[in-house]
Amino acid sequence: SRQFDAEGIETLYFGIDEQLQQLAQLSDSERSALQGILGDIDSSAFYHKGASIMRNIAYLKLQELTQNGVDDTNHERVLCYFIDSDQEFQVKIQTQDGERDLYAISFLHALDQIFNQENIEILTGKVVGDPPVSPSVMAGNFLEDVSTFLHQMADAEPEAACQFHNHDRQRVDDASYHDMAELFGFKPKRASYHYNCTLANSHDHNACFKEFARKLNQFFDGAHPTRKSYYEHTELISSITPARTIYTGNYIFRPAALNYFIPFATLKLRMAGPVLGRIIKAKMGQKFVSANLPMLHRRTVDETGQSEFRPGINREKEHIDLSGEFERQFFGDVMLFTMERLTAEGYPQKSLTKASIAAHVSTIESNILQKYQDKQQSITRKLQLLKEIFNDPKQWWNNTDGLNPALQCFNQFIANIDHNFGKNSRAYELIGATANRSQRLQAIIEAIIQYNDDRSSWETTLTN
Repeated sequence: SRQFDAEGIETLYFGIDEQLQQLAQLSDSERSALQGILGDIDSSAFYHKGASIMRNIAYLKLQELTQNGVDDTNHERVLCYFIDSDQEFQVKIQTQDGERDLYAISFLHALDQIFNQENIEILTGKVVGDPPVSPSVMAGNFLEDVSTFLHQMADAEPEAACQFHNHDRQRVDDASYHDMAELFGFKPKRASYHYNCTLANSHDHNACFKEFARKLNQFFDGAHPTRKSYYEHTELISSITPARTIYTGNYIFRPAALNYFIPFATLKLRMAGPVLGRIIKAKMGQKFVSANLPMLHRRTVDETGQSEFRPGINREKEHIDLSGEFERQFFGDVMLFTMERLTAEGYPQKSLTKASIAAHVSTIESNILQKYQDKQQSITRKLQLLKEIFNDPKQWWNNTDGLNPALQCFNQFIANIDHNFGKNSRAYELIGATANRSQRLQAIIEAIIQYNDDRSSWETTLTN
């Protein structure tokens, strides 16, 4: 904060104490009316409130700042910009011999240009680098790529110069990292992607194998060593297109759009940005856009090889359990595709009956559950094929000195994939459990019914 202040950029630290002070400004009646947006305020466990509630509290602060700190003349020139802590004002590009991270976009200049020239209220960028989704929905594709890597390695001489820099430049399609990309209207163009080695100096396949093994378990933090996305330059204004998804780590809006809080925040589901995007699209139309202004997304920290913090992922030494995040992802998907169905029928402007909403939720949940179960079977088959080639005693990596740490990384990866996606998976048990499903689906239905009342209470609070 002091460093930026010294550079001429005023900064405000908005930690837990400051957030609680912000909430303390609300009256008891306002707190009660906003419970579906801000949750129960428990100061002793406030750090467990979740990212969506955190953003909604930040919205209250932004409303205060834009109301009290900006005169009427400049109010229309104010923009609110949300970015995540695992992102940087850089982009990742592919080069002939690998990849580079560059400061290639003047983000603030670009946003000033767009909001001056275009009649828009909300703009969302995307991310390049690591995917913006959970490992819960990437395991099938990654197993495909790991098996491809081992088959290529099987045909390579361990001491020969590394050939994993010579692959053709692979354009990663939208959502190609997602096991169920077809749900979002995307059809991947290829079944597997090659690993592009990132070692810079002269090295052999032995070293490449070790480096790939080192990266394997970063997958459980959301990294995807074979399906990173890269920046491709386009003319800025021509890149503007109608949007349907908010990338919650990279979106910008005028103060009037503070009306659009993060919905259903207290459910703590994943996919909050896409859900919000569907609602905004239904209400705002052409004033909600995306543009080619991606930020660099890094899931893991170089020093540890792990993410700083991921809720719903539990670690005990080499054992990794994704079941918490997996469950939030599954029911987040149910909420998202229910919202897509409801907005097509006129929601939230049009009131729908509880019976109609419940019927949609039930149908969507059944369809999504079947897709998840089908994917589990596919993952099980792919894992078995991976085990067969990896454990083949004839393969050189099983007969080469000095590879034990790398082999241990592979074994850890295989064990954790089996634990999280195999036949005894705690994650699949959670989404299939009758009591949990019933409770989750009822909460989703009630939250959807409550949304318009929440919206009315929110707008009243912002204008007070």
